[in-house]
Amino acid sequence: MTTQEMLKLAKEAKTSMMLADTERKNAALLAMAEELLAGTDEILAENKKDLEASKGVISDVMLDRLTLSESRIEGMVQGIREVAELPDPVGKVLRRVERPNGLVIEKTAVAMGVVAIIYESRPNVTSDAAALALKSGNVCVLRGGKEAYRSAAAIVKCLKRGLAKAGISENAVNLVEDTTRASATELMTAVGYVDLLIPRGGAGLIRACTENAKVPCIQTGTGICHVYVDASADMDMALEIINNAKTSRPSVCNAEEVCLVHESIAKEFLPKLKARLVDGKIAAGETPVELRVCPKAAEVIEGTPAGPDDFDTEFLDYILAVKVVADVDEAIAHIAVHSTGHSEAIITSDKDAEKKFLAQVDSAAVYVNASTRFTDGGEFGLGCEIGISTQKLHARGPVGLGELNTYKYIIHGDGQIR
Repeated sequence: MTTQEMLKLAKEAKTSMMLADTERKNAALLAMAEELLAGTDEILAENKKDLEASKGVISDVMLDRLTLSESRIEGMVQGIREVAELPDPVGKVLRRVERPNGLVIEKTAVAMGVVAIIYESRPNVTSDAAALALKSGNVCVLRGGKEAYRSAAAIVKCLKRGLAKAGISENAVNLVEDTTRASATELMTAVGYVDLLIPRGGAGLIRACTENAKVPCIQTGTGICHVYVDASADMDMALEIINNAKTSRPSVCNAEEVCLVHESIAKEFLPKLKARLVDGKIAAGETPVELRVCPKAAEVIEGTPAGPDDFDTEFLDYILAVKVVADVDEAIAHIAVHSTGHSEAIITSDKDAEKKFLAQVDSAAVYVNASTRFTDGGEFGLGCEIGISTQKLHARGPVGLGELNTYKYIIHGDGQIR
């Protein structure tokens, strides 16, 4: 099926989705979860083919993003079930006004319509996006990367079986068969067919969509996430947070890429940082982190000299750029220049530094004494999420159910004229 043919079917399915009530949508979600679990062996077999085709083509860290397992599929299933349990955003009255002339005006949440999602090599996004789109009353058109196509196709096959069981059009969830740039361009320019476009992937994909899209687009940005270790920081806490933020899953957008350290504690803290992320990892037989250090940090610890682009790079790997700063003001100034607006953290016990950091750091998620790895729909209580928006309109942070709705004004009268 061509992309254009799929878009026509998706547009037709939009009308029936508008009439699906909460009970019916939840039944479909639970059926989708059951079919996904039942299809585990089928999905893993297709995922194995994707992995074999991608070895030597993409990095080991990116292979991890592509890899599915029984536990990861169970996590996808649980994510769908959690979405089913969430309140239905469609029809929620956001504001109600009763005018002096008797008109009752209700600002009411409604579905976007057809939501297209362009993503890369994370097959779990397939089920997350489908679940959120369905619960928020939308039809979804999914366009994954070529590395994960077999996996995504197997997942969508299961999801469609669930839709059919619940009596909802199978065209409510669609997977584009063409994984070339041509299909991505078709979605970007599908005026009249796509009501919202969400790109989820690397900087190149995000830039292509924001620069070329002729349909409304939510910019889910790359994550150059910072952790600033303030002068008053609990160093043991800081080491735990940085270790988690950098090494738990370095290939995801909420992983730390830059560590900023207050100069007053650099001589004490940086050797501990190297011991934790480099020496300790080697001793434990784990992957060490390559520290790319600024000149001041290089005076204290060994590391790779930081190049001109290292503080503007989303490494998605076991690499961490390290910079010594004079104070919280310099940390904030550095983040303002180099951040992508995703997630930043301060480790401190100084309430004044905390207050200044929270007020002046202009990112979607700003943390105090916690890992940036929490920027996630599930961790925020939103169920799964389609991506992390780094723009300010119309969504910011994890894009969950509420962000997949728009609104319209419903006005009740009894004959009023003006």
